[in-house]
Amino acid sequence: GFIDLSDTMTMYYFVLAIFVLGLLVIWRFVNSPFGMILKAIRENENRAISLGYATAQYKLGAFVMSAALSGLAGGLKALVMQFATLTDVDWHMSGQVVLMTLIGGIGTLLGPVVGAGIVIALQNRLATSAFPVTIITGLVFMICVMLFRRGLVGELAYSRLGRALGLRPPG
Repeated sequence: GFIDLSDTMTMYYFVLAIFVLGLLVIWRFVNSPFGMILKAIRENENRAISLGYATAQYKLGAFVMSAALSGLAGGLKALVMQFATLTDVDWHMSGQVVLMTLIGGIGTLLGPVVGAGIVIALQNRLATSAFPVTIITGLVFMICVMLFRRGLVGELAYSRLGRALGLRPPG
């Protein structure tokens, strides 16, 4: 291609640019009329139907957008790692994504990013130790769910500090 990705820093900035672009696309979808209709469908689908929205088409649009961004992320992972294995499509990976989202905060844009950072940092830090990674990750998950019902970013958005920083509560 026209970008030499053999250099580590070039690869890093390329992936960072795609990541930021993906976040901007998600932000635009959420804050568009399309996203508002999806929120209405989530809150009360029967009401959205009674207002005349074809909810099945909006759900399909959300699924297609999600699949496109997931495919982009998978393609970038294969590009960075130089291979793709079948463990990436195992049910454990779906569970890990849900775990990351719950730790960071459902309904927030930055919540899953923060949750992913925490889980990946735990895995990298504990990979060389004698501690079982899954048990420690599970304990962190239980503590986060019990102490931070809305996730870390969700709780921050509801706090005084979050309001002072301009974070809006999800919803």
